[in-house]
Amino acid sequence: MSIQEFLQHVANGTSLGSLYALIAIGYTLVYGILRLINFAHGDIFMLGAYITYYGIIYTPIPWWLVFILACVLTGLVGLTLEKLAYKPLRGQPRITILISAIGASFLLQNLGVLLFSGRPKAFPTPAILSRTLIIGGVSVSLISIIIPIVTIIILAILSFIIQKTKTGMAMRALSKDYEAASLMGIDINGVISFTFFIGSFLAAVGGIMWGIKYPQLIPLMGVMPGLKCFIAAVIGGIGNITGAVIGGFILGLGEIMLIAFLPSLTGYRDAFAFILLILILLIKPTGLMGEKIAEKV
Repeated sequence: MSIQEFLQHVANGTSLGSLYALIAIGYTLVYGILRLINFAHGDIFMLGAYITYYGIIYTPIPWWLVFILACVLTGLVGLTLEKLAYKPLRGQPRITILISAIGASFLLQNLGVLLFSGRPKAFPTPAILSRTLIIGGVSVSLISIIIPIVTIIILAILSFIIQKTKTGMAMRALSKDYEAASLMGIDINGVISFTFFIGSFLAAVGGIMWGIKYPQLIPLMGVMPGLKCFIAAVIGGIGNITGAVIGGFILGLGEIMLIAFLPSLTGYRDAFAFILLILILLIKPTGLMGEKIAEKV
């Protein structure tokens, strides 16, 4: 393998890893606050892509404004999901909320088939974002450069919010002790709603970027990326947003390098993510940057 080919694979892996990281942040945010695995997160990702598709195709709104509105609308969908599927079960055993999350995922998938049909749709990529650049002999699409930049900017913004703002302080307090935070006068419902909105907003950002990079939409498009991003969050240490980003990059680069060095294993690309998950859980169950948390009985 030449240096140029290796750099090409690194560029592809970095772009894919950034996508995984972007979606994994939403998983880890919700888990960090509620200790809830929101298995509907991948389907929220799918909705964000479809809302963008219909906004660009059927409205005269500029594409960049459609992107923003789609992310906000998807955030509101996530907020609604929390109010209807999770809030009424707060205080119940975690297995109950987990079953509700799985049910919400199936509901959104089948609702997607009903509303959007099962036929694949081509994502309407803006011409400016479909450009390809040649950098040092390596062919890189513009979106492959934009995705890591967006991911790093979002990580920086979220880190600032969590570490430096009152809302972030409330989020950290809630993640440490739910009951104590409530007794201290923290608006529990407000913090949880904010977390779900941000997580779903980021899922939509990931859905849009995914649609541009892999321009085919189907109602089940969020299933495998959703699982992989959950794995990325676990690898990095679920509940830690920096860990989620690191896990996403590791998973994305690992997948691409597996295909590059062992092309005969291309068909096992998805299996690689689950094998990596098992290895991480065996070696470091809390993930690379996770903290050990005592379970409440």
